[in-house]
Amino acid sequence: MSITSSSLTPSTAVITVSGRFDAHQVPKIQKDVDGMLANGTTVVVFDLSDVNFVDSSALAVMVRTMKHCRERGGELILCGLRQPVRIIFELTRMDKAFRIFDDMQQARNALGA
Repeated sequence: MSITSSSLTPSTAVITVSGRFDAHQVPKIQKDVDGMLANGTTVVVFDLSDVNFVDSSALAVMVRTMKHCRERGGELILCGLRQPVRIIFELTRMDKAFRIFDDMQQARNALGA
């Protein structure tokens, strides 16, 4: 599992996760997100194109991130959900809570970046 973060614009950050997105990775991701939000980020994009599994703690960190982004007038966007991950989102109805795009390019286009 690896986690990288980068800036798309001064107020938009991208977090790219690969492998399993579960309770073992949540503390690092939460720390990264907290730092980004403290530095003025209002939009966070989670690129999950290389993620093959998410658990409830991963869903929880995404919901918290969405809440914090919205409090700042921004949003959380997800992209690149593989079929096993997409099924988890559909079963939990989380696919209704997030803006989800097929890939990073579609997410960038939606943001005008």
